[in-house]
Amino acid sequence: MSITALAIGKKHEKWALEGIERYTKRLRKPYDLDWKLLPHSSREHDAARQEESERILATLKPKDHVILLDERGKNISSTSLAEHLQGSFDAGQHVVVIIGGAYGVTDELNHRADFVWSLSRLVFPHQLVRMLLAEQVYRAQEISGGRSYHHV
Repeated sequence: MSITALAIGKKHEKWALEGIERYTKRLRKPYDLDWKLLPHSSREHDAARQEESERILATLKPKDHVILLDERGKNISSTSLAEHLQGSFDAGQHVVVIIGGAYGVTDELNHRADFVWSLSRLVFPHQLVRMLLAEQVYRAQEISGGRSYHHV
């Protein structure tokens, strides 16, 4: 039981890497966060979306609990995220959080997701989303552990 962040794109940029590392090195099982980066497609629009989504789907295991980040998804609180992750861990599921490419993901990948989560209705650069994800996973760990990092 742990979390894999599966993202389309280049390696973490230096400014984002510092923030990502700040939170990921504080994480403990089952909240540990492993990053897997898949390269962008050399294609554009629908062709890129299809190719990238197929690569993502090929990495998923049938029992993975898949969370897809998408601005059209459900907007939830940090407390709700902590409860959602803890429920997955309690069920013995490995969690995979997907950050798709610039053109989004296919309907097939969207339907494979167990939960579609929106950080915001705004669209953010992928590097920033990675850092926000790391911080929110850390926050979820602290909420689940009853520690004071998260103030209500």
